[in-house]
Amino acid sequence: MGNWKELFSWAYSGVNFSLAGNGGPECAALIPGSQKIAETVFVVALNSLLLWISYPRMTFQNVLPLSTGHGGDVGRRILLLIMCLTFGIELGFKFASRQMIWVLNPCHLVTMVQIFLLAAPPSYFAMALFRLHIHWLGGATIALVFPVLNTRLLPFEVQVYFLQHIMMLIIPLFLTQLGGAYTLEPMSDFAWSIASSALLFIYHFLPLQFVAVLLQVNLNSMLCPAISDPFYGRWFRVCAIAHQTLYVLLHGKLYTYLAHCVARHTTCRSVRVNGFSRNG
Repeated sequence: MGNWKELFSWAYSGVNFSLAGNGGPECAALIPGSQKIAETVFVVALNSLLLWISYPRMTFQNVLPLSTGHGGDVGRRILLLIMCLTFGIELGFKFASRQMIWVLNPCHLVTMVQIFLLAAPPSYFAMALFRLHIHWLGGATIALVFPVLNTRLLPFEVQVYFLQHIMMLIIPLFLTQLGGAYTLEPMSDFAWSIASSALLFIYHFLPLQFVAVLLQVNLNSMLCPAISDPFYGRWFRVCAIAHQTLYVLLHGKLYTYLAHCVARHTTCRSVRVNGFSRNG
């Protein structure tokens, strides 16, 4: 076990456990093992059921053709370049500080998803991933409203933090106005949002919690609450299951509404411009 930990020490040995909320033995021991198991079984069972129910209802109605043409190629390449540079610098910070373990946090995974969406050609897989990831953007909003910066000590590390999370909220709006494979579901369709929320909870309580417990690193507050958490205590995860379920669904639908407004505005503007050109 010691050799195994030494092998991966480059990924987590730089985590400062003296900072509240980062992890360590005291943080890992806040919730008894039996309670962790009970919460995990409940969350995984419930969200697996929700995923099973919502999957047949996740449809792709009225979105053909998948291709968006070449109108957005320049914008996609620019956004891809900016996001790749931003995320590359962020990974460099993680390697330099020997804290690569934090890349497992959801915001970094969503960044990888967006890089794929910007680089990959339109497809039904890209469309499904695009719709699902819309409901994972709540973390970016929280990160901007309640930033955690006490561990960011390297030059420009704070600036990269804000740039990454701002880009996470801008990129989907740009892709939405392209249409095609980047068309979102109607506001009345909750199958995608429920499935997305279910996948998010399953990720937290299975792979993320496993790594957090194994290394005693508080990945996305899976071991102990943040110091600003109003529900601080051993039951903070039970409270989080309730308020984060509501938050993920509400944030996802509000963002979907905003994206629909952007797409409609772009379509109307395009029709007006094309009509003016033909009349001219």
